[in-house]
Amino acid sequence: MDFNVKKLASDAGVFFTRAVQYTEEKLGQAEKTELDAHLENLIARADCTKNWTEKIFRQTEVLLQPNPSARIEEFFYEKLDRKIPSRTTNAELLGQYMQDAAKEFGAGTPYGSTLITVGEYQRRLGGAEREFLQTSAINFLTPLRNFLEGDWKTISAEHELRVAQTEFDRQAEVTRLLLEGISSTHVNHLRCLHEFVEAQAAYYAQCHKHMQDLQKELSRFPNAFAVNASTSGVSADPSPPSTATIPGASPPSRSPNPSNALESSTLKIEEVKPPATGTRKAKVLYDYDAADSSELSLLADELITVYTVPGMDPDWLIGERGNQKGKVPVTYLELLS
Repeated sequence: MDFNVKKLASDAGVFFTRAVQYTEEKLGQAEKTELDAHLENLIARADCTKNWTEKIFRQTEVLLQPNPSARIEEFFYEKLDRKIPSRTTNAELLGQYMQDAAKEFGAGTPYGSTLITVGEYQRRLGGAEREFLQTSAINFLTPLRNFLEGDWKTISAEHELRVAQTEFDRQAEVTRLLLEGISSTHVNHLRCLHEFVEAQAAYYAQCHKHMQDLQKELSRFPNAFAVNASTSGVSADPSPPSTATIPGASPPSRSPNPSNALESSTLKIEEVKPPATGTRKAKVLYDYDAADSSELSLLADELITVYTVPGMDPDWLIGERGNQKGKVPVTYLELLS
């Protein structure tokens, strides 16, 4: 893939160099000419191509890397001509968490063995996502970037120079040849667009196959819920099933309200104490204004300490900054190890 990109860039460079050389050789025999309607149309077409190429390029970057902080980091790596570090995808991280959890719960239990299987397929999905990102960046983003940073700058420079009367003839002819090359640019971008769509289709097909394989794997496991229902029998009591049917478990005492006390009562932030273990550092991705006194306002890029408590909504965490404490939304954070 790298070879194809380098070859395309090399061919484009040869074309423009020969165009300039040919024009300069012929200018001695040509009379001064004025810009005609055809050249103006070529200029307008090139400008339109640049604008849409830039929009497609930027939005594709957003598609491949939704995190703006990560895009800025990758931009600086490119400007410093350094290799962009490989990132673990969200699916791979989820798969790793599932497999780590299975080790804690016991790989021999129904839940633990299922977590291991699901975790493995999540990691495969993450690997497929990484391959898709790399292929799209090389085969689609790189040619578009080369046009914006190379060909278009050459066209712009020549277009600006044409206003100088003493260089008018040379500039007009060079600009004409460069702009006529836009047609080949469209063909090249069309081919790259096809490759991008093919890579995207292959990615989703691979994801679909992984999910089908996962469903087949899960169908091989016994249904633990069906087994429990058949052994405990059907109860006319609408209350939740007792754990007395599980060997080694004692029947729970009945209370007027069977729901968890933490879930039924309002979470009082000032009474929440951080656990002895389980606190983590988190980086804030975006600014967030607290909706009430139970929440904590956030500023992008700041670091805070976060943890959870039993019965808490999984979309929220407890966040602490100095003497301030409050609930914070998980989607606004990047958890750090």
